[in-house]
Amino acid sequence: MVQKIVTWIVVADGARARVFVNEGVGKGVTERLDRAFVGSRRLNQDIQADRPGRAFESTGQARHAMEPRTDPHRHAEREFIREFVAWLAEEARTSPMDRLVLIAAPQTLGDLRQLLPKPLAAKVTGELAKDLTRATPGEIEAQIGGILAA
Repeated sequence: MVQKIVTWIVVADGARARVFVNEGVGKGVTERLDRAFVGSRRLNQDIQADRPGRAFESTGQARHAMEPRTDPHRHAEREFIREFVAWLAEEARTSPMDRLVLIAAPQTLGDLRQLLPKPLAAKVTGELAKDLTRATPGEIEAQIGGILAA
Protein backbone atom coordinates (compact mmCIF):
# COMPACT_ATOMS: atom_id res chain seq x y z
CA MET A 1 0.00 0.00 0.00
CA VAL A 2 1.34 3.42 -0.99
CA GLN A 3 1.26 6.07 1.71
CA LYS A 4 -0.37 9.35 0.77
CA ILE A 5 2.09 12.28 0.71
CA VAL A 6 0.44 15.63 1.35
CA THR A 7 2.18 18.60 -0.26
CA TRP A 8 1.25 22.21 0.40
CA ILE A 9 2.07 24.67 -2.34
CA VAL A 10 2.45 28.28 -1.21
CA VAL A 11 2.02 30.87 -3.98
CA ALA A 12 2.79 34.43 -2.87
CA ASP A 13 3.92 37.92 -3.69
CA GLY A 14 4.24 40.93 -1.40
CA ALA A 15 0.48 41.45 -1.06
CA ARG A 16 -1.28 38.18 -1.87
CA ALA A 17 -0.82 34.57 -0.82
CA ARG A 18 -2.63 31.37 -1.77
CA VAL A 19 -2.23 27.83 -0.46
CA PHE A 20 -2.81 24.77 -2.62
CA VAL A 21 -2.79 21.11 -1.62
CA ASN A 22 -1.68 18.00 -3.48
CA GLU A 23 -2.50 14.66 -1.86
CA GLY A 24 -0.34 12.38 -3.98
CA VAL A 25 0.81 11.60 -7.50
CA GLY A 26 -1.98 12.07 -10.03
CA LYS A 27 -4.30 13.75 -7.52
CA GLY A 28 -3.97 17.27 -8.95
CA VAL A 29 -3.74 20.56 -7.10
CA THR A 30 -6.67 22.08 -5.21
CA GLU A 31 -6.80 25.48 -3.54
CA ARG A 32 -7.55 25.84 0.15
CA LEU A 33 -10.30 28.41 0.16
CA ASP A 34 -10.92 28.60 3.90
CA ARG A 35 -8.96 31.85 4.20
CA ALA A 36 -7.91 34.63 1.82
CA PHE A 37 -4.58 36.42 2.21
CA VAL A 38 -4.61 39.85 0.64
CA GLY A 39 -2.35 42.62 1.86
CA SER A 40 -2.12 46.27 1.00
CA ARG A 41 -1.29 47.55 -2.48
CA ARG A 42 -1.10 51.19 -1.43
CA LEU A 43 1.45 53.48 -3.04
CA ASN A 44 4.39 54.88 -1.07
CA GLN A 45 2.87 58.37 -1.04
CA ASP A 46 -0.35 56.93 0.44
CA ILE A 47 1.53 55.00 3.12
CA GLN A 48 3.74 57.94 3.96
CA ALA A 49 1.25 60.80 3.70
CA ASP A 50 2.93 63.07 6.26
CA ARG A 51 5.84 65.27 5.35
CA PRO A 52 9.20 63.87 6.43
CA GLY A 53 10.73 65.13 9.64
CA ARG A 54 13.31 67.91 9.57
CA ALA A 55 16.80 67.91 11.04
CA PHE A 56 19.49 70.52 11.55
CA GLU A 57 22.69 70.22 9.59
CA SER A 58 25.63 69.15 11.79
CA THR A 59 27.29 72.52 11.12
CA GLY A 60 25.43 75.77 10.72
CA GLN A 61 21.74 76.57 10.79
CA ALA A 62 20.64 74.72 7.64
CA ARG A 63 17.78 72.24 7.91
CA HIS A 64 16.84 69.40 5.61
CA ALA A 65 14.19 66.70 5.27
CA MET A 66 15.07 63.33 6.72
CA GLU A 67 14.72 60.27 4.51
CA PRO A 68 12.88 57.27 5.99
CA ARG A 69 15.15 54.45 7.14
CA THR A 70 13.14 51.85 5.24
CA ASP A 71 10.94 51.88 2.19
CA PRO A 72 7.36 51.95 3.57
CA HIS A 73 6.05 49.78 0.71
CA ARG A 74 8.73 47.14 1.30
CA HIS A 75 8.02 47.24 5.04
CA ALA A 76 4.30 46.60 4.39
CA GLU A 77 5.19 43.63 2.16
CA ARG A 78 7.44 42.08 4.81
CA GLU A 79 4.77 42.53 7.49
CA PHE A 80 2.22 40.82 5.23
CA ILE A 81 4.58 37.87 4.68
CA ARG A 82 5.35 37.72 8.41
CA GLU A 83 1.61 37.45 9.23
CA PHE A 84 1.09 34.83 6.52
CA VAL A 85 4.03 32.71 7.76
CA ALA A 86 2.65 32.86 11.32
CA TRP A 87 -0.70 31.51 10.05
CA LEU A 88 1.08 28.86 7.96
CA ALA A 89 3.12 27.65 10.95
CA GLU A 90 0.03 27.41 13.12
CA GLU A 91 -1.90 25.59 10.40
CA ALA A 92 0.97 23.12 9.88
CA ARG A 93 0.75 22.13 13.54
CA THR A 94 -2.89 21.05 13.20
CA SER A 95 -3.18 19.83 9.59
CA PRO A 96 -1.33 17.01 7.86
CA MET A 97 1.53 18.19 5.66
CA ASP A 98 4.57 16.19 4.56
CA ARG A 99 6.16 18.56 2.04
CA LEU A 100 6.10 22.28 1.25
CA VAL A 101 6.69 23.93 -2.13
CA LEU A 102 7.28 27.70 -2.34
CA ILE A 103 6.36 29.69 -5.45
CA ALA A 104 6.88 33.40 -5.07
CA ALA A 105 8.17 36.55 -6.68
CA PRO A 106 11.97 36.59 -6.13
CA GLN A 107 12.02 39.15 -3.31
CA THR A 108 9.08 37.49 -1.56
CA LEU A 109 10.74 34.09 -1.91
CA GLY A 110 13.73 35.48 -0.01
CA ASP A 111 11.42 36.80 2.70
CA LEU A 112 9.69 33.42 2.98
CA ARG A 113 13.03 31.60 3.30
CA GLN A 114 14.10 34.00 6.02
CA LEU A 115 10.85 33.97 8.01
CA LEU A 116 9.88 30.27 7.86
CA PRO A 117 10.37 28.54 11.21
CA LYS A 118 12.90 25.67 11.11
CA PRO A 119 10.31 22.85 11.27
CA LEU A 120 8.57 24.27 8.19
CA ALA A 121 11.81 25.12 6.38
CA ALA A 122 12.86 21.48 6.77
CA LYS A 123 9.78 20.40 4.79
CA VAL A 124 10.54 22.62 1.77
CA THR A 125 11.16 20.28 -1.18
CA GLY A 126 11.02 22.79 -4.02
CA GLU A 127 11.04 26.46 -4.88
CA LEU A 128 10.12 28.48 -7.94
CA ALA A 129 11.00 32.19 -8.18
CA LYS A 130 7.96 33.28 -10.17
CA ASP A 131 4.83 35.31 -9.44
CA LEU A 132 1.92 32.93 -10.03
CA THR A 133 -0.57 34.48 -7.59
CA ARG A 134 -3.13 34.89 -10.37
CA ALA A 135 -2.56 31.46 -11.94
CA THR A 136 -5.16 28.69 -12.00
CA PRO A 137 -4.58 25.41 -10.14
CA GLY A 138 -3.91 23.72 -13.49
CA GLU A 139 -1.26 26.29 -14.42
CA ILE A 140 0.42 25.86 -11.04
CA GLU A 141 0.39 22.10 -11.38
CA ALA A 142 1.99 22.38 -14.82
CA GLN A 143 4.78 24.58 -13.40
CA ILE A 144 5.68 22.23 -10.54
CA GLY A 145 4.80 18.81 -11.98
CA GLY A 146 8.42 17.65 -11.69
CA ILE A 147 8.63 18.70 -8.04
CA LEU A 148 5.39 16.91 -7.16
CA ALA A 149 6.47 13.69 -8.90
CA ALA A 150 9.76 13.55 -6.99
